[in-house]
Amino acid sequence: MITLKGTNIYLRALEPEDLEFVYKIENDESIWEVSNTNTPYSKFLIRQYLENAHQDIYEAKQLRLAVCLLKTGKTIGLIDLFEFDPANNRAGIGIVIQHEVHRGKGYGKEALGLLIDFSFNQLQLHQLFANIGVDNVSSLNLFATFGFQKIGIKKDWNRINNTYVDEALFQLINHQ
Repeated sequence: MITLKGTNIYLRALEPEDLEFVYKIENDESIWEVSNTNTPYSKFLIRQYLENAHQDIYEAKQLRLAVCLLKTGKTIGLIDLFEFDPANNRAGIGIVIQHEVHRGKGYGKEALGLLIDFSFNQLQLHQLFANIGVDNVSSLNLFATFGFQKIGIKKDWNRINNTYVDEALFQLINHQ
């Protein structure tokens, strides 16, 4: 799909062969706070999820894509549309690049740009939203780059290490 191919990365549907990669990301406690995860996932559950990954966004109400390096095909992250609401033409959007070595190189920015373009031009969404911890400066800056506006702060929204932290709600409206 040419829409989901950039200069350095491409986005693709999940495959059964992604079991180990998804398992490692879902069970990486260092990124649980950005993915709102608080319990581990079994390989059995992830295998079931991958078996149903063929459902389209209208059926599953979400779309999860692998972020892959164009040169090598190596999977380095995941990017999601979630809480897809076709009646109101909106969805949440989130991204995770698994390892530090691939962060800060523009891969996340390129992936986010591709999925925003796909969301507005192919899915005809009116708006996207993102929930970002107020201390996640990298993500705050990344989403601001694309014009996401902070529309509010959810006070004491997430409990992390027995401390409640705020989460910002960002919104990008498609004015086309």
